[in-house]
Amino acid sequence: MGLFRRKYAASVVLVDIASDSVAGAYVRYEEGEKPALIYTRRVPIEVREDEAHERAMLRALKILGDILIHEGAPALARVTGSGSIENIFVAIDAPWQETRVRTERFEQKEPFVFNRNIVAEILEKNAVEAGKLATDESIIGTMLNGYETSDPYGKRAHRATIVILTSLIEEKIARGIASVFRSLYHTRRIATISSNSLRYQVLRARFPHEHDALVLDATKSYTSSVLIRKGLFVAVSEIGAGTEEESWVHAVKDEFADIAKQYPLPRTILLLSRESDASVLRERLDSANLGSLWLSDNPPAVVPVLTSQFSDSVRHVTTAAPDLSLLLMTLYWHQTLNKDEASSP
Repeated sequence: MGLFRRKYAASVVLVDIASDSVAGAYVRYEEGEKPALIYTRRVPIEVREDEAHERAMLRALKILGDILIHEGAPALARVTGSGSIENIFVAIDAPWQETRVRTERFEQKEPFVFNRNIVAEILEKNAVEAGKLATDESIIGTMLNGYETSDPYGKRAHRATIVILTSLIEEKIARGIASVFRSLYHTRRIATISSNSLRYQVLRARFPHEHDALVLDATKSYTSSVLIRKGLFVAVSEIGAGTEEESWVHAVKDEFADIAKQYPLPRTILLLSRESDASVLRERLDSANLGSLWLSDNPPAVVPVLTSQFSDSVRHVTTAAPDLSLLLMTLYWHQTLNKDEASSP
């Protein structure tokens, strides 16, 4: 880097595609500063009679995009002096994407230097069935000679193990999402990620001492869970039932029972939900006799993840109520920028 290197500064559009709503935000990132949330908006997905769910989602996404252009861009310009953006970052949740976890191993008799070329070769092995696209492949864990490391590149080892999280989406839906934003913005720099991967990576950084946990993401229409063991993403399951359904607690309990057939269950459940629903959902889980799955009279600790836990890391310029999903996206992009900066020569 030169002595007078220009500081990084960029505006990014964040888009969250959930099961029952879509949301967007304008965020300003400046080197050495907290990211600034300048504008946020969430739009419900309203399915019309005899309409496919995916069609309703794309219609809601178009409505959101128009709002971002007509309301968000002027708000960004008032704060930064320009309404232009550098990147669009899209997090896609179930049921729009399918998340898979796989472990790949690389071993040689002679020591080798672990580098990005090895990772690229391993990632190329992934076969995707016809009609689907791998929209995101995140390396969520690396072990050299059996020891986990967050900084593996350039180190020597006899064997390497990497855990890869792949997000698959139907080509038709992927094309529809890309088409909406390419019609609105003069950039083709659209990055996508599985919401499960994003949540895991942000929560792991935010709660470094929670090495073992179940991450339960619950919306009114859909629920998914992720198992974390020894800090690593081990399994993901789509429970399907939403929190408004009477069967929700039973569906969650049945899914945890299936997980328990393969893995020991952790004592902590990190609950992600709408802020207004968090206390009620926690009470429902606490009263569900979950302890029986742990073969214990003591139930696991249900810990709601709240927007207030991230207020020290993000500057809110917007007066809109904090949105947990958009906050996690804001922090993920910031983490990525910091990693890129740390790895720059």
